[in-house]
Amino acid sequence: MLGMALHPGFATDPYVYVAYNYVQGTYKERVVRYTYNGSVLTSPTILLDNIDGTNIHNGCRLAIVNNQLYITTGDAANQPIAQNVTALNGKTLRINLDGSIPNDNPISGSPVWSWGHRNAQGLIYANNRFYSSEHGPTTDDELNILEKGRNYGWPNVHGYCNTTAEQTFCADSNVVEPIMAWTPTLAVSSIAYYNHPMFPSLQNSILMTTLKDRKLYELELNSTFDNITNSNVISQISGDRLRAICVDPDGRIYVSTSNSQASGTGAKVDKIIEVYDPTYSSIAKGLKQTKEHIAVYPNPAKDEINIYNNIPRSKGQYKYSIFNMSGLLIGSDNLQSGNNTVRIAGLATGIYLLKVFNGLEQVSSTQFRKL
Repeated sequence: MLGMALHPGFATDPYVYVAYNYVQGTYKERVVRYTYNGSVLTSPTILLDNIDGTNIHNGCRLAIVNNQLYITTGDAANQPIAQNVTALNGKTLRINLDGSIPNDNPISGSPVWSWGHRNAQGLIYANNRFYSSEHGPTTDDELNILEKGRNYGWPNVHGYCNTTAEQTFCADSNVVEPIMAWTPTLAVSSIAYYNHPMFPSLQNSILMTTLKDRKLYELELNSTFDNITNSNVISQISGDRLRAICVDPDGRIYVSTSNSQASGTGAKVDKIIEVYDPTYSSIAKGLKQTKEHIAVYPNPAKDEINIYNNIPRSKGQYKYSIFNMSGLLIGSDNLQSGNNTVRIAGLATGIYLLKVFNGLEQVSSTQFRKL
């Protein structure tokens, strides 16, 4: 079992996308879509198969953005394959949610989206960018911003283009350097983007787990989200091999450990660690105190806002509308119960008014600032 992602419209399209290894003569990897029927996963549909595997470097993470599935693959201990654009290993792959190939992929008819990767262990989409954490050999673990049709250097480049041979290859091969690299390696693993008011000091940061180093890192992003300005260890979470991380809409952080034997033998000692501030008056607490609670965060925001609400479906259809301060309607859409993410990257910098309506009745109004 490797990567997993839920369909963005899971409430109506309950699909679960899973990547896993299997043995059929040789070690292989495939990506499968399942349907969740409320209790189990059923109706497996193979979307991508026959990806080479081995006992190392199978690093596969999944992310769904704009109804397309992004898949990271390791080099399966075959280093040159990462530079072979006809092979699926050592790549970021991109397919449609039904398994077909997008027409605008960089190589016609191919799922390959970027190449030159050793073993990517983390993949997230935030700030209109893909961030990926990747294992180096004995040097140069990397944090990359992934770009369509670009080369990330492996095995010819380790980390930055900072030797004569690397500089020549980078110039000739359209190589993208990492935004951060670590020597000695930490065995970087999963990443998550944090921008919630529960922990103001962590806002606009990437949180990264590590396996060998056994620490949780906060990587502070700059104002344009394309570089790291500072790296801090979150000292309260350490001592375990830290495998995966995610952030829920209330701002709580969840980290899973990876201490048990990979063979499945021995004691089952792994756990999920929940990180939260018990003094924070969270959205979840607010929802229990009012009949119709609506929160907008982050505020101010740059590329997107979240509209979080506890309105039950039985209350009918609610809609949100965004107005500028001159009263001009900028946009509106139906409001689903729970969290709603709204892109605002195209709005001009300034103050906006968000109103929520039930039919013609206005039930909420709040201001937010676009950076």
